[in-house]
Amino acid sequence: MKHALGLALTALPLCAAAAPVHDFLAVAISPDGARVASIEGDEGPAGTADIQTVVIRQTRDGRALTLAMPCGAVRDCTPSSLAWSPDGTKLSFILRSPGSHAHSIYTADAQTAALTRRLAFNGTLESLGVARNGQVAVLATEGATKEVGAVEAGAAQTGELGAAPPEQRLAVLQPDGTLRWASPPNLFVYEYSARPDGSGFVGTAAPGDGDNNWWVAKLYAFDGTGAARVIYAPSSPQQQIAQPRISPDGTRVSFIAGLMSDFGATGGEAYLLALDAPAAAVDVTPHWPATVMSMAWACDGHSLLASLLRADKTQILRVSTTPQAGIPEPLSSTREVLQGNDTAISTACGTTLTATAHQSYLNAPEIELGELGRWRNLTHANAGQAVAAHMQSLDWTSDGHAVQGWLLLPDAAPPGGKLAMITEVHGGPAWANRPRFVGQGYDRHFLDAGYAVFLPNPRGSYGQGEAFTRANVRDFGYGDLRDILAGVDAAERAAPIDDHRLGLTGWSYGGFMTMFAVTQTNRFAAAVAGAGIANWQSYYGENGIDAWMIPYFDASVYADPAAYAKSSPMTFIRQVRTPTLAVVGENDIECPAPQTLEFWHALHDLGVPTQSVVYAGEGHRMHDPKHLADLQQRALAWFGKYLGGKT
Repeated sequence: MKHALGLALTALPLCAAAAPVHDFLAVAISPDGARVASIEGDEGPAGTADIQTVVIRQTRDGRALTLAMPCGAVRDCTPSSLAWSPDGTKLSFILRSPGSHAHSIYTADAQTAALTRRLAFNGTLESLGVARNGQVAVLATEGATKEVGAVEAGAAQTGELGAAPPEQRLAVLQPDGTLRWASPPNLFVYEYSARPDGSGFVGTAAPGDGDNNWWVAKLYAFDGTGAARVIYAPSSPQQQIAQPRISPDGTRVSFIAGLMSDFGATGGEAYLLALDAPAAAVDVTPHWPATVMSMAWACDGHSLLASLLRADKTQILRVSTTPQAGIPEPLSSTREVLQGNDTAISTACGTTLTATAHQSYLNAPEIELGELGRWRNLTHANAGQAVAAHMQSLDWTSDGHAVQGWLLLPDAAPPGGKLAMITEVHGGPAWANRPRFVGQGYDRHFLDAGYAVFLPNPRGSYGQGEAFTRANVRDFGYGDLRDILAGVDAAERAAPIDDHRLGLTGWSYGGFMTMFAVTQTNRFAAAVAGAGIANWQSYYGENGIDAWMIPYFDASVYADPAAYAKSSPMTFIRQVRTPTLAVVGENDIECPAPQTLEFWHALHDLGVPTQSVVYAGEGHRMHDPKHLADLQQRALAWFGKYLGGKT
């Protein structure tokens, strides 16, 4: 289940409108280090950058060149996949056409901003890549019926069920503007990396429904003609693989493997595999008390640069190509989120320069540039943005586990000296609450309303190592809830929190945890459950991604229904006393609307104060600013009613 809380739960400002936060969604430095490209835009009143564009900046002086998007400054005209030419003079990217699933590839001249359309495609395009020899590759779904990814709104369930879906295939862009397929038609390819000599690719792929089968994907070698062979299969159902990267000399491939609950929410340990000589994959970060979240080959080709989440720190470090028991000294360590194009940092291998976008809870995003870990801001788009709040990183122990979380406190002292507090449980569960700027969005408006905000990372989260991430297998709602409640105790020790005015919320897995928690404890005075799961047994047959459940339950619901009933809120529904608002998107395939309706129906019949809203046309990740604003206002009103805060 996706980590969609930050994307889905945002709001209109409560008071006078502040300057919009300027967001940087991707950053890519040119190979020669002369320019930095970014996808960016101002966050609207609903807290999302609905109108985006591509900007190219000179690294010497920051001078910016903004590209005019061919479809105009409108919602859904969204660029993605920045890819520089080897000489740094051209920038290519994908552009989605508004109101359709059609996509195009454009190339911009880095000096003049002149755009050339290289491909117009009737379907989705993802993961554009330009190899050192100039070859352009892309993932393409011809005749797509929805955007790529299970968080997007599902296609209508009509006609023959179980029919073969359109597959996302690896393709090479030809000089005449056509695509040459480089993977077979029966495989959905998720990620890929090109051999440096242009002779082929490796990629993660699985046959069948792309939304559902990522959890059983294998690593394939593609020879570029459409043929494929498996070169690595996960060692257990609790191991998913992501981010394959071929070494600069073409002899090895690195990848991340671990228990991951969502495609794109990558975390695990770093592995290496010889490409052409049969050998076992080697875990080069065994049992590290941290989570590898992204990884790329260093410019020297002899080591890897990895981004780790280590408790409350994002660390960049050099990983040896042989197993190393201890974590080496990081090259950079910060309580921030770092975001490059498809890794934490973007590297110009012709120089010592790197670039990234950085942000924290109280510091707005900016692009920074420099030698690794010695960055300076290249942009000052959010100068003057301030949040009247304080941030604390909390550590506590639960059942012998070291657990970490974040506590945000408003500046203003509350009447009576104690604060109401809202606990937000992240999605996943294999994800983590990380320090993203609260200038606009859900957390900002809770803080403005006078609430403390607690963001725990219980067992099952990233940041404490693979054993911690696997610690909630067959235990949803039990150990993780104990971790959260122990974290609430830690927050009350750290700040003046009113234990009688506690709220609980979350989206996706966080929505399930909200639904489950109110069946287990009356400690929370109010709850808001977003895209939750009320009944694991019925959920198994309703959702479009049931393959994710096998690693967590060790069996299908048909083989072990008791394991699913044990963690179902409906099993304990008569114990609920907490007033609960439940919301969901109409076309959510990850956490379908019937789950929310089942939970709401039970609370309504049992006389527990409840409301429910189903947002028309929305998927697991909500997009419409009106819906996002309505959701926020309802959440604030609900907590205001039962916790006594502002509405």
